[in-house]
Amino acid sequence: MDQRHKVILLQLLLFQVLLVASQTDSRDYSALNSLTQSWSNKPQSWVGQDPCSGWDGIRCSNTRITQLRVPGLNIGGQLSSAIESLSELDTLDLSYNTGLTGTIPEAIGNMKNLKSLSLVGCGFSGPIPDSIGSLTQLTFLALNSNRFSGNIPRSLGNLTNINWLDLAENELEGTIPVSDDQGRPGLDLLLKAQHFHMGSNKLSGTIPEKLFNSSMILEHVLFDHNQLEGSVPSSISSVGTLEVLRLDKNGLTGGVPANLNRLGKLSEIYLSHNKLNGSLPDFTGMNSLTYVDMSDNAFNASNVPSWVSSLPELTTVLANNPVCRESGSSENSYCKEAVQNPSSYSTPPNNCSPPPCSSDQIASPNCICAYPYTGLLISRALSFSNFSDASYYRELEQSLMDTFRNQSIPVDSVALSNPMRNSTSDNFELTLQCFPSQSDRFNSTGVLTIAFLLSNQIYKPPEFFSPYIFKGANYDYTGGEPNGSKSSHTGVIVGAVVAVVVFIVLASLAGMYAIRQKRRAERSAGLNPFANWDQNKNSGTAPQLKGGRWFSFDDLRKYTNNFSETNTIGSGGYGQVYQGTLPSGELVAIKRAAKESMQGAVEFKTEIELLSRVHHKNLVSLVGFCFEKGEQMLVYEYIPNGTLMDSLSGKSGIWMDWIRRLKVALGAARGLAYLHELANPPIIHRDIKSSNILLDHHLNAKVADFGLSKLLVDSERGHVTTQVKGTMGYLDPEYYMTQQLTEKSDVYSYGVLMLELATARRPIEQGKYIVREVMRVMDTSKDLYNLHSILDPTIMKTKPKGLEKFVTLAMRCVKEYAAERPTMAEVVKEIESIIELVGLNPNSESATTSETYEEAGGGNAQHPYREEDFSYSGMFPSTRVEPQ
Repeated sequence: MDQRHKVILLQLLLFQVLLVASQTDSRDYSALNSLTQSWSNKPQSWVGQDPCSGWDGIRCSNTRITQLRVPGLNIGGQLSSAIESLSELDTLDLSYNTGLTGTIPEAIGNMKNLKSLSLVGCGFSGPIPDSIGSLTQLTFLALNSNRFSGNIPRSLGNLTNINWLDLAENELEGTIPVSDDQGRPGLDLLLKAQHFHMGSNKLSGTIPEKLFNSSMILEHVLFDHNQLEGSVPSSISSVGTLEVLRLDKNGLTGGVPANLNRLGKLSEIYLSHNKLNGSLPDFTGMNSLTYVDMSDNAFNASNVPSWVSSLPELTTVLANNPVCRESGSSENSYCKEAVQNPSSYSTPPNNCSPPPCSSDQIASPNCICAYPYTGLLISRALSFSNFSDASYYRELEQSLMDTFRNQSIPVDSVALSNPMRNSTSDNFELTLQCFPSQSDRFNSTGVLTIAFLLSNQIYKPPEFFSPYIFKGANYDYTGGEPNGSKSSHTGVIVGAVVAVVVFIVLASLAGMYAIRQKRRAERSAGLNPFANWDQNKNSGTAPQLKGGRWFSFDDLRKYTNNFSETNTIGSGGYGQVYQGTLPSGELVAIKRAAKESMQGAVEFKTEIELLSRVHHKNLVSLVGFCFEKGEQMLVYEYIPNGTLMDSLSGKSGIWMDWIRRLKVALGAARGLAYLHELANPPIIHRDIKSSNILLDHHLNAKVADFGLSKLLVDSERGHVTTQVKGTMGYLDPEYYMTQQLTEKSDVYSYGVLMLELATARRPIEQGKYIVREVMRVMDTSKDLYNLHSILDPTIMKTKPKGLEKFVTLAMRCVKEYAAERPTMAEVVKEIESIIELVGLNPNSESATTSETYEEAGGGNAQHPYREEDFSYSGMFPSTRVEPQ
């Protein structure tokens, strides 16, 4: 082949490489382009035809767009029906873009994978589309602070997985829909909802008795500032989880239900500005109460009950009731108007002198001039009235900074100012300013991350400030794309010129490329054996990767701040583990092998092939790898809610009730069953333990750390003879004695994990082995098999359904002989039957997720990738596995 033909061929190859490099499905790019073509102020990074390659606010899985998160960027335009073509989208957040107007298209109901929809503080109007009721996977729906009108759609009653429902601050009217005898749905069917926020609308009619029932887990019911009539429904007393009740500023009549005192967790009650009458209710014994406002009603002039003054930490307001005007109690504190002490609080400087700043900059608490991201932080049920007490604000500031640090958001400091109670909404408002670190302004990614964290309730404030919402202001300092037709034409011209220049440059370089091709290949082999894997060398054939992405050493160094100590989140025998942030904003965990623990090229290639081939929702996913400059690094998805061990021990702050433990057990079992039954070849994990079960945002269980895993090729299907590895307390005794590894070795470890779930005890604790302890006290003829003394008290508050079957299954898993243990596929089926016994569908989304979101999102959770997750016991007893 002559040189001219070589050049042409190389040009075609280079063009093909450019096409292959695209990471975005063409259908998704077309849909996104159609959706946003009329939008103004799109992020600057939205250039080219590959949104998955690092566009701000876009997140992808493989080649499909799964998240569109662009809150607070001053975007203008409308939400068109093209949104339905982003068929894999699970998160849509357009909050705080007041320029987004018009109606929500009915087509949004076709997005069957959507789990989170947040349109807070935009300019949308018209009716809420009935089709939203078709989004049955939705767990988070926030449409508050718009101009929606019309009725609340009955179809919302079909959102049986919803946790957060916020329709407040709109112009909605009509009655509150509940299900009826004709089979039409209503809000009473939302048994997983924890938040009903519908204040500041024009809702009318009564609050239906049917709206509340004992199967609900509601924590916040906010129906204030509406036009509701009738009585306070007594059925609300059946919701034992209720913490905040706001029915103020309506037209409610009658008395307060006597059975309201059953709500032992209720902390705040707002019933002011209604027409309630009769005697004051008896709240004796409601020791969680901190604030009760029943002012401006018509409660009788009778003796004031003792609870008003006897309950600890309680503020009571009864002003403008006959009980105060006519009983001679007007001088008592509870008969006075709720007075909020005015405050001019503003976060003070941190032992520094604020410098002079330019007119459009502000000095941070650390005395650095910058452009902060600003918004209103709003409490919808504030339980304190002394606004001049600075300790509240300092606690809130510290809580915000702890969250930003834990989420690796580049915030240098926060400032709070202008505390006030809004006289219209009766909400408490604070101005929040977030100052950037290592720069005078945030880039788009920084703004998007802060806004998403606050708009989607990932940030958990101190209890006195909950429930809250955030209203972000537009941020104009990142630099925006020019608007208008002139800039559009300029962009087209520039794009065309660049395309021509690029083509000419590529053509010119093609000849040089041909000449240097051999030299480059040789150098590449030294730096990255995956690039030009030579099957004639001892490194084997080219790795067969399915989804693994190659990262350069320089990339990972940049993503981890040069592998800084502040980014270190774990260490162990393998090496160091770092948290990194990809250009897309995605957090990852990067395992960097120490020099002494590195594998050979063939072994590392084999591990990469294994990890890239394993894809299951209950397994931690490999994002990519680095094999360059003498480095071996694995890049995993970042799992935020820590390990199961931390949750059971209380370190993470996540409350693990019996239902959640069953769901975690099912998720982990399904992940293991996949490794044993569906992976090709099958995989034995070898180190199943509670610190290798990670919990994601929705508390899905994900099996982690295949560092000890072993492949079972067809010729080895029975067992593998190998050096014993694993963790004491979880080790299969047969494997330890014979050194013959089978899938049943994982089953044994999983059985120990099940006992850990039931007892919250470590496998070996104070010299006692959990398997032997359960055997010692277990008596199947007695209630709960006589296990009361060793079961975790957390799950004993109500009798845990199916616990006997659960323990029976666990004890089958830890049989001494492997042949007597079930397979993981059989374990999955039995746990599914237990979950059905407690009234859940194991094959629904609810059986593998929890709508608690980042319940451990405060600053005290242990990190899932700390040292003990990457270290393994090499010590074994001399004669037997079980400790005495």
